[in-house]
Amino acid sequence: MNIEKFEIEQWMNDYEDRAQYNIAESCADILSLEELLEIVGEDKAAYMEGLLSMKLTYGSIPGGEELKEGICRLYKDIRKEEVLSTHGGIGGNNSVLFSLLEEGDEVVALYPTYQQLYSVPESIGAKVKYLKTKKEDNFLPRVEELKKLITNKTKLICINNPNNPTGALISEATLREIASEAGRVGAYILCDEAYRGLSHDGSYAYSIVDIYEKGISTGSMSKVFSLPGLRIGWIATKAKEVIDKLLERRDYDIISCSMIDEAIAALALKNADKLIKRNLTLVNRNIEVLDRWISREEHFSYIKPKASTVTLLFYDFPISSKEFSLRLLEKTGVFLTPGSCFGVEGSLRIGYAASIEVLEKALELLSQFSKKLSRAA
Repeated sequence: MNIEKFEIEQWMNDYEDRAQYNIAESCADILSLEELLEIVGEDKAAYMEGLLSMKLTYGSIPGGEELKEGICRLYKDIRKEEVLSTHGGIGGNNSVLFSLLEEGDEVVALYPTYQQLYSVPESIGAKVKYLKTKKEDNFLPRVEELKKLITNKTKLICINNPNNPTGALISEATLREIASEAGRVGAYILCDEAYRGLSHDGSYAYSIVDIYEKGISTGSMSKVFSLPGLRIGWIATKAKEVIDKLLERRDYDIISCSMIDEAIAALALKNADKLIKRNLTLVNRNIEVLDRWISREEHFSYIKPKASTVTLLFYDFPISSKEFSLRLLEKTGVFLTPGSCFGVEGSLRIGYAASIEVLEKALELLSQFSKKLSRAA
């Protein structure tokens, strides 16, 4: 199987350890287990005693009951039998793509988005058509463009809401239009919803599974809940035939997830409102810091995001985004992601949900670096 290099993940693998000020990270300010227990009001000694006494079996193969109960509460009327735990959100996407797609299948994929959603289908041998979003449309998809791409052979539509890397948020009305077009040809919709829960206006964005009977939602403990080290994600869908296929494949590539990780994730989801409140407060405070910074910078611009923890910063220097990012890291210790990782040259992806101290210092150094670039030019 031939597959394109996973640009964003390779970038993080190669350079993240060198960062002093990491604003490439897309998780909301990451929690320790101790911090989690403090936020949710759990007795630390009693909780740790419970973990120590846990028998480390394979656990429930489709996912633990308490974990799935917590996941179900994130949707309108998803039931436990319509949920499977996975090894992170990336594991959920992978399971869906490899379970549903075959060589020659037709796929429509949003672009730009998380590369997995189009490179994996291409590696399987699917014919991928790109639903390209534009800066002038605030990176929101045009349904009329989708109509041109869909045919009776379209098997799967891959979208990402809220969007990585732009922070764009597809409205309920547009999601319903996309679902209507998918229903017209009987296509499934896979929606990577890793950032769902961090809409800046405080609303909880609609999930595709609450709108469309052939919708498939993937989620994660990583971004919204600040617990990427748990490596727990999930798949939710009302399409029973999809669950059946996923369970068949699960025997080959997942079997089950870690009982300890699932137990901690279940505790976090039991207190999802507290964690979302913490992170939404953080995101809204930080986006205002970024917004004020942008207003003072002559060489940078952006489309202010509506949701998530990431967005694209556009710059006007005559160098590639990779060169810009490498020079910035070398000179200042500030770590950003080249827009080229998402096919958007002339931009940088920023993760603005770091601690306020890291964000403010990183932006200060970025300003100093850009002034030196400007003088050199």
